[in-house]
Amino acid sequence: MTAPEGRGIAGPDDGTSFRILHVSTGNVCRSPITERLTRHALCDRLGDPYGGGLIVESAGTWGHEGAPMEANAELVLADFGADASGFVGRELLDEHVIRADLVLTATRDHRAQVISMGHSAGLRTFTLKEFTRLVRAIDPATLPDPLSDGMVERARALVRAAAALRGWLLAPSAEADEVNDPYGAPITFFRSVGEEINDALDPVVTALTGVPAKR
Repeated sequence: MTAPEGRGIAGPDDGTSFRILHVSTGNVCRSPITERLTRHALCDRLGDPYGGGLIVESAGTWGHEGAPMEANAELVLADFGADASGFVGRELLDEHVIRADLVLTATRDHRAQVISMGHSAGLRTFTLKEFTRLVRAIDPATLPDPLSDGMVERARALVRAAAALRGWLLAPSAEADEVNDPYGAPITFFRSVGEEINDALDPVVTALTGVPAKR
């Protein structure tokens, strides 16, 4: 099944791919930034715009269906050399959660809303910064090798390992697992949010791919 233009990287639904779904409120600020920075990081590490089977999408719990991302969000992506073109906002639907292998949300409220939709989403839904914190505690040597076992198997194992750690490795504060909403804020705040998201994504993409960022 091919995703509509701007709504995710097209890929098969036959078990050979791994879908990452980023969720925020309007799907015009945080989740578009996170989606496109994830794609950019995968391409940077792998030289592959399709992420070696890792499919990256986004949606909003109150998504502005059909809307472009905020202009300041586009500027933030340009700062990182990431591609903002072709993006189209969408409202979070059951089908998005059903198809996702990993859901990363901006806040705990978003996480709770995704989990409340059902579809056994609890074990594969985290806030972005929560997932980063858990991933940092996982020994990469315990994960499948991306070359011999495949990146999809490695990604699935990473989610299982993170879920197993969740009750044991707690955040220093509730706010530590959240990314604040920059909607309506000046570009300086958008840029600070972009840096925050990029810093959180770096260890996640490294763990998913087994390839560190180029320095």
